[in-house]
Amino acid sequence: MVKTQTQKQRLLSYLETHAPARARELEETDISAATISRAVTSGEVVRIGRGLYTLPGSKPDTHESLIEIAKRAPKTVICLTSALAFHGLTDQLPRKIWIAIGAKDWEPKINYPRIRVVRFREPYFSGDVEEHHLNGHTVRIYSISKSLADAFRNQRLVDRSVAIEALKSAIGQHKATPSSIAEAARKFGAWKQMQPYLEAITSNG
Repeated sequence: MVKTQTQKQRLLSYLETHAPARARELEETDISAATISRAVTSGEVVRIGRGLYTLPGSKPDTHESLIEIAKRAPKTVICLTSALAFHGLTDQLPRKIWIAIGAKDWEPKINYPRIRVVRFREPYFSGDVEEHHLNGHTVRIYSISKSLADAFRNQRLVDRSVAIEALKSAIGQHKATPSSIAEAARKFGAWKQMQPYLEAITSNG
């Protein structure tokens, strides 16, 4: 009985700093499946997906979904509108998290959170990937300049109005210089699409 109580305390403590957590993670911390099940039954822990647990009423972490994707598919890269949102360049919050994989990579099977997968060939997949550390987890996200280039290059996937507003925000908030944005646009095949907007924004500034 003491052991179960100790495990429950360890479970709750772990979830306070690592939620959402998968059953495998919890078991690696010497927390039994029975302890997890009892905590769910008592309402002290909430099951939010298959083998995925968090605390009830806990304030959702803004980056919770990105962290979960990093746990499940660490080689993928957050891209397009999801990357723009992470960098604070758009208010558009896609219903699914956009992730990039290589042209020949296996598509990850993730039920939670909902994802939308896009395949990038080289150099578009490996170029300008940043590693951000969120709550102790490493999340791979394209840089601001690369994300802008991707947004302009993939008009079928990102509405042009969203790309333009993100470009304005990046420059207006001094999150990226016009020269670094232009360099990325040339490098990643988006200069033709972006050039008139970038020149208009900088001339007006």
